[in-house]
Amino acid sequence: MRIGTMIGSDRDRPARDRAANLAADARQAEELGFTSMWVPQVPGYFDALTAVTLMGQATSRIELGTAVVPIQTRHPVAMAQQVLSTQAASGGRFTLGLGPSHHWIVTEQLGLPYERPARLVRDYLGVLNAAFAGAGRVDVENDSYRVHSPLDVLDPAATAPPSILLAALAPVMLGLAGGQASGTILWMADERAIADHVAPRLAKAAEAAGRPTPRIVAGVPVALCAPGEVDAAREYAEQTLGHAELSPNYLRLLEQGDARGIGDVMAAGDEAAILDRLRRYRDAGVTDLGARVIPLGADVAARAESRRRTTEFLSTLCPML
Repeated sequence: MRIGTMIGSDRDRPARDRAANLAADARQAEELGFTSMWVPQVPGYFDALTAVTLMGQATSRIELGTAVVPIQTRHPVAMAQQVLSTQAASGGRFTLGLGPSHHWIVTEQLGLPYERPARLVRDYLGVLNAAFAGAGRVDVENDSYRVHSPLDVLDPAATAPPSILLAALAPVMLGLAGGQASGTILWMADERAIADHVAPRLAKAAEAAGRPTPRIVAGVPVALCAPGEVDAAREYAEQTLGHAELSPNYLRLLEQGDARGIGDVMAAGDEAAILDRLRRYRDAGVTDLGARVIPLGADVAARAESRRRTTEFLSTLCPML
């Protein structure tokens, strides 16, 4: 299992410094030996693809990816243009994580339809995969899109197009992730859900399509703390990253495992406890860890120190566990 990190919306640092901080955080992750860095598309926050482009200019080796970009906000040709441009700017180190998002974001926040999301993802992939083939033109007609467009951003002989990972939770989406993409990016999935629900469906779909073994990137909150602080750490993770009740997709995924929320998915405690939990994720089939460091403390200075300790401990596990 490769050890990567997943950034979040850092409210402890001034908004004016966000672009510079993204670049600095990416450089630090690379220097510490992390294999990848994943950028969520948080509603109302920094655009993930723009962030990856900035981070790509500041680094030279680390894989950079989105986790994940919603498909409803960009036409697939516009997405392809931006993604291929991002791939060029990052020197071929970009991985596109995308998905159908959630009803409460797409419908309630953006006022867009959220109907038959799996079919929309299937059709979206049909356009993207054609766009990434590098023929200089995209000609695709399916149930959702009618596309006849020039597209000449990358020379595929010089720079390979990025691979695609789907935010796939349900069986149909996992079939698409294994059969038409390179795997999945997960959030709120514990070890049993991954081993019993996610990994077998991904592998079956990839084998049927003649594709390579799919990746499973698991977003896991991590906090290095004293044993007596674990309950508080899990409660804090629930307060800041939880709210599964808003997303039926997450609720159905939680039913596949033993976790009741993101706090139960979290790796928290001392070094031995975190190492044991991460090994269990590895043994469940996770190929890549996206560690979401949870800083603990009553003030900015304490949280910064907590973030530093957790990050440095995780770096001792790099590049692979």
